[in-house]
Amino acid sequence: MKKQRPVHLNLQTIRFPATAIASILHRVSGVIMFFAIGVLLWLLNLSLDSADSFAELQQCLTSPFAKFVLWGIVTALIYHLLAGIRHLIMDAGYWEEMSSGLLSAKVTFAVAAVLSASMGVWLW
Repeated sequence: MKKQRPVHLNLQTIRFPATAIASILHRVSGVIMFFAIGVLLWLLNLSLDSADSFAELQQCLTSPFAKFVLWGIVTALIYHLLAGIRHLIMDAGYWEEMSSGLLSAKVTFAVAAVLSASMGVWLW
């Protein structure tokens, strides 16, 4: 008897629940922050090198591209922090049911979006 199983999974047709998206984005934001550490350390080194390099860095950070990169780094940090708190609460035994986990994921998305937008307004 032949089993009716899919030969391959088409990931474009699979609909992920909000909890899965929250978990995946938490990991992606962690990877972004890992690489952002190098950029931030380089910027810190430039700012502490001399007064001239500090002034040059200030001039560089006024460009829209630099502001966009900083906004991306701060957004990743905000989301990673909020999702990490959510995961810690779930590790403590709360919000483990499907309905409360789904609600906490949606609340995490909403709060992260509001904070990210406010950081964008502050940077520009």
